Amino acid sequence: MPPDLLVLSASNGENLKLAERFAAAGRARGMEAEVLDLTTLSLPLYNPRTHAESGVPAEVANLSQRLEASPRWVICAPEYNGSLPPVLTSAIAWLSVQGDGFRSLFNGRPIAIATHSGGPGVEVMTVLRIQLAHLGAHVVGRQLTSNRNNPAKDSSIDDIVRRLQHMQPIHT
Repeated sequence: MPPDLLVLSASNGENLKLAERFAAAGRARGMEAEVLDLTTLSLPLYNPRTHAESGVPAEVANLSQRLEASPRWVICAPEYNGSLPPVLTSAIAWLSVQGDGFRSLFNGRPIAIATHSGGPGVEVMTVLRIQLAHLGAHVVGRQLTSNRNNPAKDSSIDDIVRRLQHMQPIHT
């Protein structure tokens, strides 16, 4: 049975730990919740030439099916040079070129965003919010930024999960 909440981690460090905390908060609220560590997948770097020559890799199709089955997501991503980490950028690019429409997987889907970054993490949250909104996602208004000097609070994680739990996907 697919989870009610799928928490994606775009790093195998502090954001993976943060993802586990989000999943635990979902479980505490009675949700089936799983963590998906994008760094464990063998996704190739998105390249339009590779896409034209070889099509969509099987790993991308598997990821897409797993994401499609879960109605709500949390994305935990560190800030890389003021933007998204490459593993997340590439995954989103691959996911947006498969199927009938580039928005199909994201359109109407409730998604929360969070980061544990070396700095404030504001840029990654801004970039991610803009990209997800462009893809048609319903991004939770509250986001979570944390770092070594400003650790994530359990109450903040729980509040974001609660908000996400009350949002329903819009099937287009």
